[in-house]
Amino acid sequence: MAALLLNTGPGDEVIIPSFTFPSAANAFVLRGAKPVFVDIRPDTLNIDENQIEQGITARTKAIFLVHYASVGCEMDTIMAIARENGISVVEDNAHGLYGRYRGRYLGTLGQLATLSFHETKNFTCGEGGALLINDAQFKARAEILREKGTDRSRFFRGEIDKYTWVDVGSSYLPADLLAAFLCAQLEHRDQIQSMRRQIWEIYARELASWTEANGVRLPIVPTECEQSYHMFYLIMPSFESRQALISHLASFGILAVFHYLPLHLSPMGLRFGGRQGECPVTEDLADRLLRLPFFTGMSSSEQSQVIEAVRGFHC
Repeated sequence: MAALLLNTGPGDEVIIPSFTFPSAANAFVLRGAKPVFVDIRPDTLNIDENQIEQGITARTKAIFLVHYASVGCEMDTIMAIARENGISVVEDNAHGLYGRYRGRYLGTLGQLATLSFHETKNFTCGEGGALLINDAQFKARAEILREKGTDRSRFFRGEIDKYTWVDVGSSYLPADLLAAFLCAQLEHRDQIQSMRRQIWEIYARELASWTEANGVRLPIVPTECEQSYHMFYLIMPSFESRQALISHLASFGILAVFHYLPLHLSPMGLRFGGRQGECPVTEDLADRLLRLPFFTGMSSSEQSQVIEAVRGFHC
């Protein structure tokens, strides 16, 4: 919907971090646009705001950024770059619902923002998502796109006497049962966030000495950011140590996984001109990142098992 609202089409380019899920690129590629991949910061794993301008051309339509692990990007700098170049900003806030940047909620800073309610997210209905509209110019058309390209909502409000097909669109509505399942979680968001915060902080506290002794890095959350505790990850010293820890944990029946592979080196990314060495931080950290089990209902005993297993591994 964001790609449609921005009238993205052939010849357009969109700035995207290489370290993200393919959905971000697909939304614009499906409209005929070209993704331009930008590297990430080594601390937060968010798009490197200092490298965005070098990717901008006269064809750039938008900057599509990701608040990785619910830690906000450097939005003041990014929004200033967007204003100077007359381009839009779309926030991929799949990880960061209720996170904040300098006191402002993530997802309220760009012109548009997207949320995910996939099963891995803090608030879930299995699949689906939401579009946040922070620029009034997009509101009326978004309603039409969401209603299969019709002005059906205006008809239900009594503004017109019949509705018809007026624009492109599709079926973006969640089923009522899924929406109800999601709504109940949102009503208990404080409780859910409190549980997730406790799990995250226990990991950080209990693994601090182990990480220091083994050359492993914990997540970094800048002081201007308030995360929403979406995940807990480790940056291992090498690819080999990452894989060894995954195997070590698996021997205890514990599933630990890596995360995104660099989009610019994927088969599709190579078709758009991606090349080895183009995003060196992404290439390095994608090989070394490991995510520990993390979910709202995780019990203290389950978490203790994970922590003890990790402590039993030496790089």
